[in-house]
Amino acid sequence: MATIAEQLRTAREAQNLTVHQIADITKIRTDHLRALEEGNFDVFVAPVYIRGFVRTYAGRLKLNVPEVMAALEGELSQTERFSEPPRLSTPPRGVLDFLMLQLSRVNWRVAAIALAVVVAVAVLASIFLIWRHQRTHDPLRGLKPAVYQSQGKDTGEKLPLTNSPPRR
Repeated sequence: MATIAEQLRTAREAQNLTVHQIADITKIRTDHLRALEEGNFDVFVAPVYIRGFVRTYAGRLKLNVPEVMAALEGELSQTERFSEPPRLSTPPRGVLDFLMLQLSRVNWRVAAIALAVVVAVAVLASIFLIWRHQRTHDPLRGLKPAVYQSQGKDTGEKLPLTNSPPRR
């Protein structure tokens, strides 16, 4: 019996159809159609795609779809890659996989706006704290009592600076 690839190719050629015409009708890419006609199933990532494309292709070419699908199952079971059913459980994931998943869920527009708001609040709070510190800070604190000396002519007048209350 002919392989699936040979059946599809001979049926298409018997109807005088090109691969491009079949691609337009079935909406299957031409490289996938050529891979099916060559029996190159390694192009496909999963057998579900092969089954779906062959079912559509065989139906369009008016082939007996149940027989074609049974033959396809026989051919797929002989290949090493598609002989076993796919695993139902995924391999354990690490920390990096978890972080990448969480980052993929982030709405970056909202995150950028939120980050801008946080930065603006931090800048305003810093400005307020610096202003408050400057307002309450006494620049003369920590200086020892001294004698005032004028900057101009030295007249000899000196005023003592004391911590005593002013006289009345």
